[in-house]
Amino acid sequence: MTETDAGIARATGLFASLRNFAATLTAVAQTRLELLANEVEEEKLRFGQLLLFGSIALFCLAVGSVFFAIFVTVLLWESHRLLVLGGLAVLFFSLGGVAVAMFRARASVGSRLFSASLAELGKDRQQLSP
Repeated sequence: MTETDAGIARATGLFASLRNFAATLTAVAQTRLELLANEVEEEKLRFGQLLLFGSIALFCLAVGSVFFAIFVTVLLWESHRLLVLGGLAVLFFSLGGVAVAMFRARASVGSRLFSASLAELGKDRQQLSP
């Protein structure tokens, strides 16, 4: 084997190694992007379910509250009509304030979107660092 044959073999080995490295890097990137896409889809479904169930619950509670207020007002129509209406108004405003406070607390908590992807990328970075 001459020097040029050894140089060609080494170049071919180097190019093959670079090609394998690029293929591996592409496969890792594809896997991570698929993981990100799955997490986005899961979060979208979870948010849609929360929105649906929250809307249904809010509607049912609102209708139930109105019917309860009407029931109590009609029940006590002769004796304490204004007291009952005022008390129920205070009760519903208080419950609404509590609901707003809970909403703000939940909204201020960070989303867990991409947490698995970020953890996997951190593991990749640790494995690749010397």
